[in-house]
Amino acid sequence: MNKTNVSHFHFLHAISHRLHRAATTTLLNDASALIYSAKSFIAAMLAYYIALSIGLDRPSWAIITVYIVSQTSVGASLSRCLYRLAGTVVGAGMTVLIVPTFVNMPVFCSVILAAWITFCLYLSLLERTPRAYSFVLAGYTASLIGFPAVSDPGAIFHIAIVRVQEIIIGIFCAALIHRYVLPARISALFNSKLSQTLQAARQRVADTLARKPDAVSVPLHTALALQFLQGISHHIPYDFALSVPVRQARKGIHDRLARLIIVNCELHDRLVLMPVMPADMQTLLDDVRTWLVGNNGRAGNNAAESLKKRSEQLLCRYATQVLTLDDALQVSLVHYLAEAIELVQQCGRLSDAIYDTRPADGPAETNTVKGYVFHRDALSAFRSALGAFSIILSGCLVWIFSGWQDGVTAVSLLGVFCTLFGSFDTPAPHIVKYIIGSVWGVVLSLIYSFALLPQVSNFTVLVAVFAPVYLFAGSLQARPPTTFMAMGITLTLPILCELGAHYSGDFSVAVNTAIALFFSAGFAVVGMSLLQTIQADTAVNRLLKLCQRDIRRSVKGVLNIDETHWTNMMIDRAALLLPRLQRSGRSPEWAQHRLLHALRVGLSVMRIRRYDSHKNPGITELFTLLVRPADTGILLQQLATLMEHSLPATDEPSRQYVFRLVDLYCVIRNQNREPVDDQ
Repeated sequence: MNKTNVSHFHFLHAISHRLHRAATTTLLNDASALIYSAKSFIAAMLAYYIALSIGLDRPSWAIITVYIVSQTSVGASLSRCLYRLAGTVVGAGMTVLIVPTFVNMPVFCSVILAAWITFCLYLSLLERTPRAYSFVLAGYTASLIGFPAVSDPGAIFHIAIVRVQEIIIGIFCAALIHRYVLPARISALFNSKLSQTLQAARQRVADTLARKPDAVSVPLHTALALQFLQGISHHIPYDFALSVPVRQARKGIHDRLARLIIVNCELHDRLVLMPVMPADMQTLLDDVRTWLVGNNGRAGNNAAESLKKRSEQLLCRYATQVLTLDDALQVSLVHYLAEAIELVQQCGRLSDAIYDTRPADGPAETNTVKGYVFHRDALSAFRSALGAFSIILSGCLVWIFSGWQDGVTAVSLLGVFCTLFGSFDTPAPHIVKYIIGSVWGVVLSLIYSFALLPQVSNFTVLVAVFAPVYLFAGSLQARPPTTFMAMGITLTLPILCELGAHYSGDFSVAVNTAIALFFSAGFAVVGMSLLQTIQADTAVNRLLKLCQRDIRRSVKGVLNIDETHWTNMMIDRAALLLPRLQRSGRSPEWAQHRLLHALRVGLSVMRIRRYDSHKNPGITELFTLLVRPADTGILLQQLATLMEHSLPATDEPSRQYVFRLVDLYCVIRNQNREPVDDQ
């Protein structure tokens, strides 16, 4: 076989391998979606049957609840069930308190209900964990129960009790089926994603030591992976697996991966400033890179211990000779190299022991771990809540003063739209997807209500009639791109078909309900586009401005957080930045540079404050320059002067002080290479 044929063979083999992997992934995803759909349909029909058996007024709410709380994994489904139950009880309780109190003032009652709904939205935006779903439910439960009761307050207690019963039945059935019928464990997804993230982190450090050009947005993608792991991690306690990742270990591995991003940046900057280095240092760098791209087995652990000893020996040898800036750069490079080895090794130990219920060995389990830190922006949350309040109240005024009988349905759904989609920067596209699904839901509902359901004689036939649509829609709901469109089908069908103990098809009622649905959805699209939409560039600029604000607070000594907390909070901000950059005109490389610059400046300021025990006036002047627009050359000159006065560093405290100055020096020098923004 000649070389050409060999190359063609390898090319075809590679293509066939990729097609096979893609086909396998697609089939697995399809199978998972179909299993999820079948389980959700079984749970929905079980809930509907139980609600019918005990004579509830609107058993269709049990079906709706199942499709709202069902998730593709056990942990996510059970946690969502718990949060929905808590939110429903709180929302129903508040409605029972509000409506009778303001029974004689419909407008004022609507204002109070709208205020409660948007207050719950505000809390959900600040929470930013899956627990936020409790606040969302507390809000839109009040919308669904409260507004219809404004014109009939006497029935509010009965409506609230019955609605809670229907929802509890749906929650119970969803939890039961997803827990015991072919349960999909979220722990497996966590383990797989963690392995990928660790491998990517090792490769990133190896590429830095090889002096490869920066890959655009790699730190941002690492931050996004950490955010994804945190989202999975929250559901793990509800997974009921035989063994689950230890909480402290999960927090510890997050701290170390977040720190590794910073250490990698420090290594990169020093390698840029040191194109030529001593032979023994270069040999160590090459050996560390070889270890990073190798395996993680026992041989890899032995190599790590050997590399740690070599780096410590090299550090001791060079640390006694810190006479110039170049010496300080060399010592700090070895210091960060040793830290990188330690962090990677600790991550490996944690990943090996993360499913062990016993404490991990060594420094993996400590009381100092922080874990994921969420960025919370009270002002942005308030603006979004205020926009939702204006939209809901406007809808209430249209309903009350127009005398539209079905307007109460539109207003109830309007509250649902504003809370359910209020967490998105641009909610309108998601509501449009829901509207598209609702169109199909209305069409199917009319077909079922006036062509198929009149022929249904028993529950078994009803299940068989609904199975094709719900199985198809449920499989779409399991896929993120079509989730909201599928919900438009699965939630619209029970409402418009008015599923009850007996067939009660009324064409005029169905049409009027559909009109109210589309009016509320259209009103929500227009209102949320005007009042709750945040442009991507605005969100990016807001995040970067908050970073600069926190640096100013750190310089003034009023930001009372430690270094790990600061690092982890900035990692969360980086994760928030990446999805918005995809919709922004900003360059990912530019935004990454700005955010990492702010992160490292903040760390440097905190550390310099810690080691500057004599309150050097030069440091005060330097900090003043940092928080004001200043020429980079002036900052570098000021830093060089401070380092000259501190050299030679003859003891450990003075060396640590110089190293912190070197950190800030590298950050400022790196600012000169800031990528140009696309705008």
